[in-house]
Amino acid sequence: MPHITMYTTMICPYCSRARHLFQRKGVFFEEISVDRDREQMAIMRRRSRRHTVPQIFIDDRHIGGYDDLAMLDARGELDPLLVPSDAQETDARAADE
Repeated sequence: MPHITMYTTMICPYCSRARHLFQRKGVFFEEISVDRDREQMAIMRRRSRRHTVPQIFIDDRHIGGYDDLAMLDARGELDPLLVPSDAQETDARAADE
């Protein structure tokens, strides 16, 4: 499974929506609260070059915020990012054959 990291705050409604989307898909994600942690906020800003939450990463790929995540899902582009990398390689080999 890819590593999903989501930077959040406690009162953010978009963070709640992103949480629910991942939970609905049955995937585990690491949640890092930045509302009281200036160091984590600085890390989030460096990684994403944004200052709003949530900021979501799948492995090292910056997805963006909830709207970006929901758009990927609506286009059918999110689920392929959520499968283990071994399964992606197997699918790619099968398509080549």
